Amino acid sequence: MTKRIDNGRRESFKKVLLGGAAFSTLSSFEMKEEKPYELKGNINHGVCHWCFRDFELDAFCAEAKKIGIKGIDLIGPSNWHILKKHGLDSSMCNGAEISLTEGFGEVKYHDQLIKNYTEMIPKVADAGYKNLICFSGNRRGMDDETGLKNCQIGLEKIIPLAEKHGVIIQMELLNSRVNHKDYLCDKSAFGVELCKRLGSENFKLLYDIYHMQIDEGDLIRSVNDNHQYFGHYHTAGNPGRNELDDTQEIYYPALMKAIVATGFKGYVSHEFIPKSADKIAALAQGVQICDV
Repeated sequence: MTKRIDNGRRESFKKVLLGGAAFSTLSSFEMKEEKPYELKGNINHGVCHWCFRDFELDAFCAEAKKIGIKGIDLIGPSNWHILKKHGLDSSMCNGAEISLTEGFGEVKYHDQLIKNYTEMIPKVADAGYKNLICFSGNRRGMDDETGLKNCQIGLEKIIPLAEKHGVIIQMELLNSRVNHKDYLCDKSAFGVELCKRLGSENFKLLYDIYHMQIDEGDLIRSVNDNHQYFGHYHTAGNPGRNELDDTQEIYYPALMKAIVATGFKGYVSHEFIPKSADKIAALAQGVQICDV
């Protein structure tokens, strides 16, 4: 069932956005609520709708925009019209991948993947978007070198088309310790080496902060050393993949400052699953925590 912001949610939402400051009249709140929340502008905020899928996409877009979010991640062509209706970017497109476990790391999937991406890349470009996700898939006994070679062979077949259309293929780094057992591209070193071998500005890494905190930590050093290979960031609290608040271990303000210092102009997209009953207020809080 589609959720709507009720009076209680509105009050909670208002407190998050305004630091608890009360408005003297309801009409003044209505006027304020109609305007997008004004952020500092150093971070381009996105969000993954799947984490808030209790909300119909159309309604979710309207609420996300109010708190200053510019893009929605992991949306395919069938729903791009909804994002366009709200003036939001499809900040990380999907729809060409097979699955998280079946990816470029295994040659047997290359024919299907190459077909899928060859069809999707022009669609992404024609819609005015530029980021398209991909996955390594699982290791299934492969060593790193075999996996790297296999990924390179497959990706080299689609990178020229991505370059032609100005689309950036982004492989997501996922942890293999907790959530995605046996995932191949589970360390930033693996992804960075793949970027170097491909040698194209149209292949980058989706650096998922939550996943890399689990599998390797040392987040700020990774950003400083390898930021040129990171084209997109995802957030979530660890442990639990929940809010970015002080119930978890990652200090997001310092990490965001490090990302901004690299000159990054892409998206930081929030991919946490709120425990709070007021999920929109939790999202607004996460945006504020990362607004440096």
